[in-house]
Amino acid sequence: MKKFYGYKRCSTSKKARKWLDDHNVQYEYQDLVEKPPKKEDLVKWMTEHKDRGLRYFFNTSGMHYRQEHLKDKVPDMTIDEAADMMSKDGKLIKRPLMVDGDKLTCGFNEDTYTKTWL
Repeated sequence: MKKFYGYKRCSTSKKARKWLDDHNVQYEYQDLVEKPPKKEDLVKWMTEHKDRGLRYFFNTSGMHYRQEHLKDKVPDMTIDEAADMMSKDGKLIKRPLMVDGDKLTCGFNEDTYTKTWL
């Protein structure tokens, strides 16, 4: 089952959910702020999709990202360190995050969703 990690107050998460619903894509929803993904899962996903780089997984436009000055820290971070931070603060994760087996997307782009989730 596809797992959709979003945030109810995020307009991008709302757009993505509407797109999924309009295209009859079944998924399980989890609020990533109230209940962020587990560190082990984040490590697994970041390792499997290492080619995208750690920055792909971070909400680079978020307030928490800026407050922590992560722009300067992410390039030197390990996957373990990044996963640890994100598992404790879901607002650091680029949303929405959607996962199903070896497929994963961060953010919402109609073309990417069409290619990946239909």
